[in-house]
Amino acid sequence: MSSSIAAPGSSPLPDAGPSSLCAREPHVPADQLVAEMVPPPRFDSVRFATYLPDPNQPSQSEAVRVLEGFAAGLGGAHAVGGGKRGFFGFGRAKAQPPAGPRGVYLDGGYGVGKTHLLASLWHATPAEPALKAFGTFVELTNLVGALGFQKTVQTLGEHRLLCIDEFELDDPGDTVLVSTLLGKLVEAGVALAATSNTLPGKLGEGRFAAADFLREIQGLSARFRTLRIDGEDYRHRGLPEAPAPFSDEEVMKTAFATAGASLDDFAHLLEHLAKVHPSRYGALTDGVRAVCLTGVRPVPDQSTALRLVVLADRLYDREVPVLASGLPFDRLFSEEMLNGGYRKKYFRAISRLTALARDAKGLVGA
Repeated sequence: MSSSIAAPGSSPLPDAGPSSLCAREPHVPADQLVAEMVPPPRFDSVRFATYLPDPNQPSQSEAVRVLEGFAAGLGGAHAVGGGKRGFFGFGRAKAQPPAGPRGVYLDGGYGVGKTHLLASLWHATPAEPALKAFGTFVELTNLVGALGFQKTVQTLGEHRLLCIDEFELDDPGDTVLVSTLLGKLVEAGVALAATSNTLPGKLGEGRFAAADFLREIQGLSARFRTLRIDGEDYRHRGLPEAPAPFSDEEVMKTAFATAGASLDDFAHLLEHLAKVHPSRYGALTDGVRAVCLTGVRPVPDQSTALRLVVLADRLYDREVPVLASGLPFDRLFSEEMLNGGYRKKYFRAISRLTALARDAKGLVGA
């Protein structure tokens, strides 16, 4: 939807209307992908002290204690070579990485605070931001695609810590690629921390993913200490209750009245997402303060649904409220999708879009 379309009954000033995500085709330089590997805005201020362990789940307090110690142990010189550029052994014999675990794997169900703890570890590690990297599995594979494998090893090999959120276990090719990459980084002395999803065929078993993760990373399993974080699993919570959608007129009026808002037809936006690589979805929303959508309807197929999941993640990371007309967000995905292999991703998207829809309610009539 063009930003030149006026809301019914309104007379916006020229160029004062909302932008359109469909009009954006962002291009992100490869070096910027590395610089942006930091915890997303939603997790800028999280720390171990702001994580509130459930008193009925002692594993949560234990995870905080272990991670605080892990972070403290990463201070000082790089684990291999004693300096930022010493680990490749230029001009001398290559040092050996320290024995024992150089990684931690946070193993728990949806909603127990794994990302909060992972970001807290990044913040607590005593190293300048340029020596720490934080990103999702998808962002890491996109980085390899942008830089090439060897350049990625050289770039991330200069880091003290790499945090990987939502390690994907449902794409064998990418899993092998990243496992190989992590092996090279461990040789360079980089400490690792990760969370992961569950393999698609095992989502209904009420189990955690540690065994799958350790098997899929092959020879690296001995490098990881598993921290199990117990808590209420998303499967026992049911779908979140989505706010009632607004009318097209309310959405459009709010878009024109909100500085920095975007305004798009939902179906057109889904078509546009197919033309933009998911690695650029964050850049697609840069500077947008609210996303306004008209005509929300069920997602037509799984490929489209998975792209929408990535967009929902980026909007949630950036705390961008989403105001919509049409169907409520808990009716986006079909029963077949919600019972299929990517069920967890769809539940996460519904949960996050619902939270952002609640955030957007205050914009109406403001």
